[in-house]
Amino acid sequence: MLIAQCGTLLSRDLDSVTIVPPEGTPLAALAVAIKGMARAYADDGATFLISGDQVNAHAAFFYGFGWLHFGLAYGLLSGSGNVPACPFAGPAEKLSPAHAARLGEKTHRYARLLDTACASVTPAPEPETAGGRFARSLILIGTCYARGGKATLATGAEEEALARFSYGHGWLDAGVRAGLLVITGNREIFTI
Repeated sequence: MLIAQCGTLLSRDLDSVTIVPPEGTPLAALAVAIKGMARAYADDGATFLISGDQVNAHAAFFYGFGWLHFGLAYGLLSGSGNVPACPFAGPAEKLSPAHAARLGEKTHRYARLLDTACASVTPAPEPETAGGRFARSLILIGTCYARGGKATLATGAEEEALARFSYGHGWLDAGVRAGLLVITGNREIFTI
């Protein structure tokens, strides 16, 4: 998928989602925060893209999709008729060789960050509650995207790997913001 197309899909999906919990409730405030973070990453990605920074645009859009898909999965947000876009529907856009050094550095750094993030959180709710089960699924999602990113990276597809690392970290970051995950390790790698 082209980077610009990914940004367009993220913005379209954000425009179409609504806040599910009743206004004035703590869950509504959380839904607004989750949607706001996804929107911030969509806007950051657009700014990066306009400035010619395709690497950061790519990472920002996929990170934003992680936040958005968390909000939909947790029931904080709801789509209005459109099926949310899958940013992994096709191969990631290959960046020009001019971006190779920056792409390589960021992809390897994000691989380490996602591994660290997965190891730095534990479920906050009691294990046998619905919240505990969902919290464990968040860690599994992060772990699966870390593994998938590494497998993709091993084939030389750095763009695809960066997308996976960014998306997985978005899910974990949102889970921390929602209070479903407790940070037991490196706090500085989460947006709290």
